[in-house]
Amino acid sequence: MFYRHGMTDKAPKSTETDPKDFRPEARAPRGFADKRASQIAAERRLITAVSKVYEDFGFEALQTSAFEYADALGKFLPDADRPNVGVFAVEDDADSEGKNGQWMALRYDHTAPLARFAAQNWDGLPKPFRRYAFGPVWRNEKPGPGRLREFMQCDADTVGTDRPEADAEIIALAVAGFKAAGLPAGSTVLKINNRKLLNGLLNSLGVVDAGQQMGVLRAIDKLDRLGLTGVELLLGGGRKDESGDFTKGANLNDAAIAAVLAFVAAGNAERSVVLDRLAAVLANSPEGMAGLDDLSRIGATLNGLGVGEADAIFDPSIVRGLEYYTGAVFEAELLLETRDEKGELVKFGSVGGGGRYDDLVARFTGEKVPATGFSFGVSRLAAALALTEAGKASPVRGPVVIIAFSDSDMGEYFKLASEIRAAGIPAEVYLGRSGMKAQMKYADRRLSPAVAMIGGDELANGTVTIKDLDLGREMAAEISDNKAWREGRPGQVTLPRQEAINHLKTIVKSL
Repeated sequence: MFYRHGMTDKAPKSTETDPKDFRPEARAPRGFADKRASQIAAERRLITAVSKVYEDFGFEALQTSAFEYADALGKFLPDADRPNVGVFAVEDDADSEGKNGQWMALRYDHTAPLARFAAQNWDGLPKPFRRYAFGPVWRNEKPGPGRLREFMQCDADTVGTDRPEADAEIIALAVAGFKAAGLPAGSTVLKINNRKLLNGLLNSLGVVDAGQQMGVLRAIDKLDRLGLTGVELLLGGGRKDESGDFTKGANLNDAAIAAVLAFVAAGNAERSVVLDRLAAVLANSPEGMAGLDDLSRIGATLNGLGVGEADAIFDPSIVRGLEYYTGAVFEAELLLETRDEKGELVKFGSVGGGGRYDDLVARFTGEKVPATGFSFGVSRLAAALALTEAGKASPVRGPVVIIAFSDSDMGEYFKLASEIRAAGIPAEVYLGRSGMKAQMKYADRRLSPAVAMIGGDELANGTVTIKDLDLGREMAAEISDNKAWREGRPGQVTLPRQEAINHLKTIVKSL
C-alpha cells in the first residue's frame, strides 16, 4: 500500500516502495477553490463595474504586494515564534548582515497594506489620499460553506480627512457599486452605525470593563438570529440554547439592559426618525451625542447624493468585527433570494462592509491619520449571484475552431487563424489528433460560434467553408430526415476567403 499525502502525517514504515511509483492524491487544499472561465468572467465583470464607479468618484488605483511583513498587518501581530494565527506566513531569508529574516504574511485584506503604504509615502501623497484596490486576500481560518481562505475583494478608501462627509461618500460609492454590478433595486441595503454611539452609552451607564463591553457587542451582533429576547438574555446572566449549551452573558444590571435594548430597537425607521430615537437614549452621553452628530451629517450628505432610504439605513445593531474601527461602521446586506441546486434557500448576509479607522496609520507614524473605507466582497457576491436566475454565470463562448484535415496543410490553417484574429475574432487551430467528428464535438464543447474549414477544394479555389454552430443546431432541430440534413448542411456556407471572414464577424456579433 503506497503512502498518500493527506492520509497520515507519518512517513511510511516500509522503505521498499520505489519513489517512482508514488502517486499524490489530486485534491485542492481546503478553503481554496478552482475557478473555470465562467466564474472568472463573473468576478471580472463585478471588478470592472465597481472599479469604474470608484474611478468616477475620483479614486486612483493602487496595487500593493500580496505579502506584507507580519508586524505591519496590525490585526494579527505575531505573539509566537511563527505568526500563523489568522494569516499564512513564511520567514524571509537572512539579510546581507546575516541576521535572521523577518516573517512575511499574505495580506488578509487591502486596508492594512494601504495603511503601511500611506505611512511610508505620506509626504508625497495628495491629501486626502483616495485610492481603490482589488485582488485576492488570504485568511488562515477554518473553511466552511461560503467561507474560503482565498477570495477577491475590491476596496475604496479615503485617508487624511475626519469629515463625516467622507464616510457618507464611501457609503454612496458602495451603493453605486452594487447598482453598477447589475443587482436589481432593493436587493442590497447598507446598514450604518457609529462606534461612538454605543461606546458613549456604555460609558454613561458605568459599563467600562473591556471584557463586559465586548460581551455587549457580541450580544448585539446576534440580534438578527436571536431577536430582542435572545439579546436581552445575553446582556444579562446568559442564555441556554436548544441543545442545552450555555453562553455566558455580559452581566449588565436591569437599567443598563433596558438602555441597551432601547438603543438597539431604535432602528427600523427612516434615517431622521432613527436619529430622533437615538437622541432620546443618548441624552446623557457627550460621546454618544458626538457620534449622533456624525450620523446626522452623514444623513444630510446621503440626501444630497441622492442615496434613498431603501439603499442606506441607520441601524444601531450593526457591530463590525475588526477592532480598528473608531467611528462610523457600515455593512452591506444582500436581500436577494438565492437558492442552491436543490432549491433550498441560501442566506449570504453580508457582501461588503467598512467604516472609519483613525488609528491604523498611527501604528507606523505615531500620529493619528483619519481614514475611512469600504470593502466589496467580490467572490461572495459572485457566488450569491450564481444562485439566482438573473445572475447565473453565462457560459464563456470559445474561439472559432479551424478544422485540421492534413498535417501537410497545418501552415495554411495557422495562416487562416492569424487572418481571423486580425479581424478581431478569437480563433484556434485544432491541435489534437482526432478525426472530423471529434473535432466538431470539441468545438461544440468549447461553445465555439463557428468552425472554419479549408480542405483541398477550398485551398484550390481560395475559399473557406464556415459552419455556424448555433444556427446549425437550430436548423438541425427542425430536420427529422438524416439525408435532408446531410444534403442541406444547415448553417454551412462556402465563401471567398475575405467574405468568409466578414461572415464570421456577422456570426460573432449576433451572439
